[in-house]
Formats: sequence, C-alpha cells, structure tokens
Amino acid sequence: MSRDVDIDDVLDDEDDSQGLFDDLLSGEPIFENKEVLRPSYTPHELPHRNEQINQMATILVSALRGDTPSNILIYGKTGTGKTASAKFVSKELESTSQKYDVPCEVEYINCEVTDTQYRVLAQLANKFIEKNQAVIDDRLDDLTDLRSAITNGQTTISQCPFDSTDALEERIGTLEADREEMEAVPMTGWPTDRVYSSFFEAVDYHERVVVIMLDEIDKLVEKSGDDTLYNLSRMNSELDNSRISIMGISNDLKFTDFLDPRVKSSLGEEEIVFPPYDANQLRDILQHRADVAFKSGALTEDVIPLCAAFAAQEHGDARRALDLLRTAGELAERGQADTVEEEHVRQAQDKIELDRVVEVVRTLPTQSKIVLFAIILLEKNGVHNINTGEVYNIYKRLCEEIDADVLTQRRVTDLISELDMLGIVNAVVVSKGRYGRTKEISLSVPVEETEAVLLSDSRLGDIENAQPFVQARFDN
Repeated sequence: MSRDVDIDDVLDDEDDSQGLFDDLLSGEPIFENKEVLRPSYTPHELPHRNEQINQMATILVSALRGDTPSNILIYGKTGTGKTASAKFVSKELESTSQKYDVPCEVEYINCEVTDTQYRVLAQLANKFIEKNQAVIDDRLDDLTDLRSAITNGQTTISQCPFDSTDALEERIGTLEADREEMEAVPMTGWPTDRVYSSFFEAVDYHERVVVIMLDEIDKLVEKSGDDTLYNLSRMNSELDNSRISIMGISNDLKFTDFLDPRVKSSLGEEEIVFPPYDANQLRDILQHRADVAFKSGALTEDVIPLCAAFAAQEHGDARRALDLLRTAGELAERGQADTVEEEHVRQAQDKIELDRVVEVVRTLPTQSKIVLFAIILLEKNGVHNINTGEVYNIYKRLCEEIDADVLTQRRVTDLISELDMLGIVNAVVVSKGRYGRTKEISLSVPVEETEAVLLSDSRLGDIENAQPFVQARFDN
C-alpha cells in the first residue's frame, strides 16, 4: 500500500460520504404544509357545512348582546365536521366579541381525556383563574401608573375616577388581595364541592358570557354520570355577574336516553345534526386541503377521487379521507416518488386498516386477548368453522398456562360477540337442526400481525409455551 496519500483527498472523500438522513433529504418534498391534513387543524373555510355553521351562529349571537345563549347539542358520526365547525364558530365568536368589546369567552374540553366531574371542573376553574389573574394584573398596572402620575404631579385626583387617593389605594389593595386568594385547583385531592366552589367564584369574578364546549360529551356521561351536566346547567340561576352556555358534541345519537329528564330538557334546548359526507362532498374537502398541503402537480388525477370513494364507504368520514391522503403522500415521499399515485392510496388504505386493528387489539382486556389467542391457535392449526366449545377448551388451557382466572363458557361467548362487534372476528350463528345452534367463528384480521400484538403484552407471559400442546391436540 502506497504511503504517498494526499491528506486533502481523504478529507474530500469524507465530505462526500452520505449520512443516514442525507439520502432521505435528497428527494424533492411532496408536501407544502402537511399539518393541513391533520384532524387537529381548523380550516378557514368548511365546505358543505354552511347550514350547520349558520345554525350555531344564530344561536350564539345572543352572547354578543350580553344574553345567555341556548344550550346546544351537536350530533353526528365521526369525521362529519362537528368539532371543526364548532371551533370555527367559536373562533369567530371570540374575535367578534373583541371587536365590539363584549366580554365573551369559549372554553374547549375534550371529555375523552378529561372524563370525570372533578377533572372537568378543575380544568375549567384553573382556566378562569388564569384569565382573572391576567385581568387583575392589567388593572393593577393601570392603577399603579395612575398613582405614579398623581405622585409626580402629572395628573390630579379630580381627573381620575376615584374620590381620593385613599380610595385609589384601597382599590389597589383589594385587587392585590383578590390576586393572592386565587389558588389553582390541583388535579386530585380536593373534595368535589370545593372544586365546584372554586370554579363558581372564578367564572363569576367579573361580567362575561361563557360558552363551555364539551367534545365527546357522551364519554363524560358514560364514565361519571350526568352530575357535571346537572351542575353546569343549573349554574345560571346562582351566578351574579356571568352567564354560562353549554355546547355538547357527541358521536352517540342516543346518549341523552341515559340523562336525568331535567338535565335532558335544559341541555338539549337546541339540537344540530351533522349528516355524513357523500363521495362528492369528500372530494371537495380533500381538494380544498390538498391545494394548501401539497406542492403543485404532486397529485395524479385519480388520487383524490379514490381517497373520497374509500372514505365514503366508511360512513362518509372526512377524517378518514384526510388520513388516507396524508398517509399516501408520506408513502410516496418515503419511496422518493415525484408524485402521489393510485397505488400509494391503496397501500395507505391497507396500512391504516392494519394500524386500526393493531390499536384495537392492543387495548383489549386481558381475558378478551386470551380468547382471541385461542381462536388464532385454532386457525393456525387448520381448524375451520370453529365453534364456541372448541374456543372454550383452548381458552381454559391457556388460562391454566399463564395462571389467569377462568371465566364461564357463557361469559366467553359474550367476549366472542364483543370481538365480533369490533370487527376482529366474524361470528355467525348456525343452526345444527336437532342438535341446536352454535356460533361459527373465523378471524377477520391478519393472523401474524394480530398474534405479534398479543404476544407483546407482558401480562400474557409465557402463552407461547401453550402452542405445542395445542398442536399435539389436533394431531391426536
């Protein structure tokens, strides 16, 4: 090997070497602004929802006159634009209230995350305490500036809205005491009535109309009953300075059936239904977002119609259509393609479907996972038209292997029905004539991926060790 190597050549070679991300960055990006395709994005315009938006605006306009708007319940399936429309109207309401100097505020709470009365009231209390502190700070700044101006002789007390400097000092002292008393509510630990009192005092601190937007309101009722809604809907009769209106958003058209009749009548003063989008409407929505999200010429002609068609099959879900389009774009970008094509949409459809299955299976209770694993073992060993008795036999053995409680056959049958409802298995009741009826069960999801998700659960322990036993059983 020659020693006459130029050190500059070596350094040049090192500079030319490609790093891990260099290859990925070398391709032309397809997206201009990917965030536009995410469900969290609130667009400036919502196609095909003008009627519902105008209905909301007509109800909420009374807030700008200082009156209490009627409570609103918004219904519709997932991805029909309920939350986006409600947030759009809320934004407009707040900006118009600032324009006309009317105290009007909207507070948004997602009840899928904040799903107990304590958490809802604590979150609302803390939001209003923060706002009150900001108002007090602004007022104190103005008053201390005024005090300085009087002290320096730049103005006189007769030119101020106070009778004397003592009155000014007293007002400053009162505001400072109010500021000091405002204590944030911890997310656990207080009695619920104390949290309610904190929220009540915070919201009533000064004059304002408040719209409380409760998204996924059915989850709150399901988890902790209707006490929260009962308390919120009755507050107006006790408030002195402020007024409260509730806007509930739900995917479940029947959730009010479980409410106390008094809550139901006060909460559902106005109802707005969002119908599913059809394929043409979805196409308009996708085109509207794609113009902002993608670079010019990045989509072939058949991409948007195909995304719209797939989503229209799934009950007209715009969120699903946007996910499809975004995922198709990401797959094209990863493959360093210049354009998004039909093939990318089909790949995206498969990927999203698999991701959905993985998420559903991952969040199943342990007993349901064991039942599902029993069905997988039967299918893997070539058993077709599986019946409940066969599943139960394997299920019992698996429970013994991992030291889990064994449920009754009836309860296992219920779990199979739940898996059927989730679309993980297909369970059809078949008549056997004089021998009665039985369920014939088959998997509706990919075997390998589903098995991998089940085995990733640490609670299932050594369930794999039971597989040789099952194999031996069928060989016999």
